[in-house]
Amino acid sequence: MAQKNALGRGLSALIEERGEEARELIKMATSANEISIKSIEANPFQPRTNFDEESLEELVVSIKELGIIQPLTVRKIDDNKYQLITGERRLRAAAKAGLKKVPAYIREAEDENMLEMALVENIQREDLDAIEVAISYQRLMEEINLTQETLGDRVGKKRATVTNYLRLLKLPADIQAAIKEKQLSMGQARALLGVEDAEVQMEAFKRTVEQDLSVRQVEALVQKLKQQPAEGEEPSVDEPDEYENLRDHLSHFFGATIDFKRNNKGSGKIVIPFKSDEDLQRIVSILDKPGT
Repeated sequence: MAQKNALGRGLSALIEERGEEARELIKMATSANEISIKSIEANPFQPRTNFDEESLEELVVSIKELGIIQPLTVRKIDDNKYQLITGERRLRAAAKAGLKKVPAYIREAEDENMLEMALVENIQREDLDAIEVAISYQRLMEEINLTQETLGDRVGKKRATVTNYLRLLKLPADIQAAIKEKQLSMGQARALLGVEDAEVQMEAFKRTVEQDLSVRQVEALVQKLKQQPAEGEEPSVDEPDEYENLRDHLSHFFGATIDFKRNNKGSGKIVIPFKSDEDLQRIVSILDKPGT
C-alpha cells in the first residue's frame, strides 16, 4: 500500500511540475490511439524474424471478426511518424486483414519513470476490466523490463496474482473479448485456462456463456471435457463431496486449477498443471516455503 501512495505522490508532483504537457504524456501512455499503419515503421531491434504463417492467418481471421484486442505500443519519432515497440505480429496481421489504422499506445518521451508511474496509476483505476489490467502488467514487464516479482512489488500484488492476470492474455481473442464485455468473469476465465485443447476450451467457453455457469460449474465442466485417461490408467470415479472444497482450496493456494485422479478404491493422485518453466518455478517456490 505504501508503494501505491509513493507512486501516486510522484505522479501528482510530476503533473504539478510539468502541467498540461505531463497530463498529455500520461494520457498518451495509458490510452490507445488509432494510428495509420503506414505511419508505423518496424522496430530495428526486433529479434523475431520468422512468423508462423498458419498462426498469422488465424490472427488475421480473428482481427477481421473482433478487431485488435491488445493495442500495439509505438514510440513517436516525428510528426505522424512512429516506431514499433511491441506488437509486430499484430501489425502484420492487421495489414493482411486490410485495416488502415490500428489501436496503439504512444510513448512520447524516453522517461521510463514517467511511463511506469502512469501505468501503475492507471492500474489502480476501479473501472478497468481484467484484460486491461493484464495488458498494463505486460507493458510494465516489456517496456520497463520488470520481472513478475518486481512488478508485484510495484503494484502491491502477490506474484501469483500477477501471473494469473498475465495468463489471461494467452486465451483466444473470443474469450478475451468476452472478459472485456463482462460476459465472463476472471474466475470463469481462469477455469478455462485449465483446458489444453483449443477446441475443447472453446466448447467449454460457449457452454459457460450460454448456460451462465458459476466458477465451480465451469471447473466441473472442464474436468468432464478433458481427455480420457491414458492407456492403462484407471478411470476417475465420482468423488466425495469434501473433495470439492479441497480442490477449491488447493487451486486457490497454488494459483492453478488442481485436478484429482481417483479410482473406485480411493487411491489416486493430485495433478498440479503448469503453463511454462517459469510457472513451474512459481509452484516449486510455493512448495519450498517453510511450513508448506
